[in-house]
Amino acid sequence: MRVNYKYLYIFIVLFLIEVYIGAFIHDNIIRPFIGDVLVVCLIYFFIGVFTKKVSPIYVFIFACLIEIGQYFNLVSILHMEDFKIAKIILGSTFDFCDIISYLIGTILIFIYKAIEKINCKN
Repeated sequence: MRVNYKYLYIFIVLFLIEVYIGAFIHDNIIRPFIGDVLVVCLIYFFIGVFTKKVSPIYVFIFACLIEIGQYFNLVSILHMEDFKIAKIILGSTFDFCDIISYLIGTILIFIYKAIEKINCKN
């Protein structure tokens, strides 16, 4: 297995930004929307550290499935209400705007990949 260090560095930066947003930003725009845009990118680059076979579409679908799980209150169905980490990862409140944020994040990944491809040709 080969590690993609470029993606690892991007993942670390995105992770630190997400932690900062989660810990210090309590507004109505950055935390709920920008955080969700970045989480799709975070997941993509994390998987991309270990494999080139990651698809932004699959990451988007995964994020949407998590959001759908929130709609059906998956945390309660799994009896994990007392586990804070489960509530953080799986979430607890469905919001269609989150899916829009995931879509924007996915588009940003495609833009990044296009730029990366152009730079590789030069």
